[in-house]
Amino acid sequence: MRKSFLTTSGCAGLATEVIGSGDSIVFLHARVADRRMWSHQMREIGDRHQAIAYDRRGFGETVAEAEEHSAVEDLIAVIDSVTGGSPAILVACSQGGGIALDAALRYPSYVRALVLVGPNVTGAPKITHATRVEDLVARLAEAEANHDIEEAIKIRTSLWLDGPFQLEGRVTGEARQLFDEMNFVALGLPPTGTNTDAPIAYGRLEEVSVPTLVMSGDLDLPGIQARSRYVATNVPRATFHQIAGTAHLPSLERPQEVTRVIADFIDQCKAQQ
Repeated sequence: MRKSFLTTSGCAGLATEVIGSGDSIVFLHARVADRRMWSHQMREIGDRHQAIAYDRRGFGETVAEAEEHSAVEDLIAVIDSVTGGSPAILVACSQGGGIALDAALRYPSYVRALVLVGPNVTGAPKITHATRVEDLVARLAEAEANHDIEEAIKIRTSLWLDGPFQLEGRVTGEARQLFDEMNFVALGLPPTGTNTDAPIAYGRLEEVSVPTLVMSGDLDLPGIQARSRYVATNVPRATFHQIAGTAHLPSLERPQEVTRVIADFIDQCKAQQ
């Protein structure tokens, strides 16, 4: 059974999708995607559990006015609306990973376990990239400031889908088409206001007490791979899994493998209850 609705948080209506029933698994998307990046995982995990995904402010089908807001509070609003506050396993990629880590620290009763893919970590030192990457990042900032959507998508694709040290067009087919669609929508939406969440996670990773699986693609930026391993090393109950032949969005490139790894982790968590 699939349900779609808007979750109210502040002035926003967060586009929320729920598949299945049972233990709750919440999927948080990357900054260069929306909830559709988890379509395969939602469909498969939803066969045995309650799979939940939502579009954050400024992405996908969510409707939001410009206002001060908390990305963590938005997540809690989604969990409350679907589970009534019962704890969930959070599966999160990139910027979504930073939100999931912050939620585990601020609202531990809501979080049973974490799956973090190439996660952001709030409060972490700025990553120093190779010159080529720094140039792409600067060009991307300029394109986004100038609302040059075509150029911004081209650079985002190089950085986050193909990988900046790989051949252009490495990822093809449905994954590339979906990446373009998700970013075209996001780049065309109006500003959503300031996220007021304090950057707390980097210095408090040892306080994350739940079982945690950290993943990263071996074609992702070296600094993000290193940060992922740092999280896995410093969160007490964490393990690390590398996804070969993928960049920043393994769920698009290797959907079956990523789904299997997540499903196995969910089973392990259930066995430990």
